Amino acid sequence: MAGKSLNKWQFGDFQTPADLANKVVQVLKQNHKINPDVIIEPTCGKGAFVLATYNEFENSRILGYDINPQYVEEANSTLKYFSATGRVSVRERNFFDTDWEEILSELNGYILIIGNPPWVTSSDLGILNSSNLPQKSNFQCRKGIEAITGSGNFDISEWMLLQQVNWLSKREGTIAILCKYAVARKVIRQIRQRSSRHFSSYLYPVDAQAYFSASVEACLFVLITSQQGVDCEIYKSIDSVTPCSTIGNRDGFIVSNVKKYENWKHLKGQDPRHIWRSGVKHDCAKIMELEPTDGGYKNGLDEFIKCEDDYLYPLLKGSDIGNGRIDSYRKVVLVTQKAVGDDTSQIKDTAPETWKYLIEHREYLDRRRSSIYKNKPDFSIFGVGPYSFRQWKIVISGLYKRLKFNLVGLLDGKTVVFDDTVNFLSFDSEEEAKFIYRLITSIPATEFLESMIFWDEKRPITVEVLRRLSLKEVARELGEIEQYRGWIDAQSPSHIGQVELAIAEKKPRYTTSVNC
Repeated sequence: MAGKSLNKWQFGDFQTPADLANKVVQVLKQNHKINPDVIIEPTCGKGAFVLATYNEFENSRILGYDINPQYVEEANSTLKYFSATGRVSVRERNFFDTDWEEILSELNGYILIIGNPPWVTSSDLGILNSSNLPQKSNFQCRKGIEAITGSGNFDISEWMLLQQVNWLSKREGTIAILCKYAVARKVIRQIRQRSSRHFSSYLYPVDAQAYFSASVEACLFVLITSQQGVDCEIYKSIDSVTPCSTIGNRDGFIVSNVKKYENWKHLKGQDPRHIWRSGVKHDCAKIMELEPTDGGYKNGLDEFIKCEDDYLYPLLKGSDIGNGRIDSYRKVVLVTQKAVGDDTSQIKDTAPETWKYLIEHREYLDRRRSSIYKNKPDFSIFGVGPYSFRQWKIVISGLYKRLKFNLVGLLDGKTVVFDDTVNFLSFDSEEEAKFIYRLITSIPATEFLESMIFWDEKRPITVEVLRRLSLKEVARELGEIEQYRGWIDAQSPSHIGQVELAIAEKKPRYTTSVNC
């Protein structure tokens, strides 16, 4: 599509304001001493970066390209007074079907690739049946069906950035791109995993709301070819001249604060006894989540329901945990299994009214699209096991952007169940729960976790991150290793990993009682 028919959404079209383009160029000149022979802007839009680089890099040849002929015409009109010099050229090109290697093969000297690629994902474009997409490929090294179809969702700018990294595989140059913070981090990880070329990297936060009216964490991402790749330096703002922190690859994963991680990396390890879990997944809230009302319950279809309490448990959602609402509940959840794969037909005999309710609403449950429910017992759920029914839990919301743990006990005499946005540890005793709570809310534990959390992520606090912390090592750090061993030794060998732990520790049994 061309001209006025171009859809701003499907092209991820956020035109760069002139003052921001000028700031980017100043960062490159002053902070990184960049002086390119050739400048390429593959998605130049109306030419803000073309003009900014023309004014600052007096001897550089500048090549701008864009898919939108209207923008190309406007850019050329703005630059017509400069085009006579032969330094500037703006042409209509589609990034995805351009032979960039052919263009690059005709260029000599140090290259600066600059710009503001589309802020849109592949799934957004798929919904719109857009042709403004790269060919399907498994560039993110996904597994399973996504690898076969190339259908994994990704930011278009991520794909473009990785192509530009390839352009510099045998050339010297710099890439300076405005993008989402999450995209920059993914590219850093991809480069370290897949590229033989080393880059120094830098991130400057950009106020996307002020410049683009976009509610997203954005940055200026700078990659500079180097002899040996170093950690990514983070600046406080685009106006900063010295970095304030560093992210980097440590022990096989990207950490958000290298200094903090180095201080506390000795706390890394696995805890076979204390394993972080996520809450129950059922994908059918209208049927499975019920609101208590006089004499019964009301479901999401606004139907009045009467059923036994045997399979109903107090439900706390991520929003409840994130806001500290842990002393009461608004809904209960129907938990049809004690463990994944359990036969659900027994509900018919033990709770006939509940079974009748499930049968009457089978169509909703059968419509669940996730493949995890295929070939499973009727009305199956996931994220359930013996750990779900222990009386005490330490919980944290995965979605909220703060490291706030809560201690949750029984409500109305029943164990509390959480949705799948909540992460938790479970315990049989209040005393052990309080002891572990004290460990995990200590300064060493929280700083270790903070060193690996990226708060711009949609779900910043994950089970994967939480499981990197060894509570045993935290106890050792705090001088409470004997109390920790006491709780471990007090557990029966039936718990996961207890036999191995008992052999490893070979310590006498201890008991303790602590308060939060």
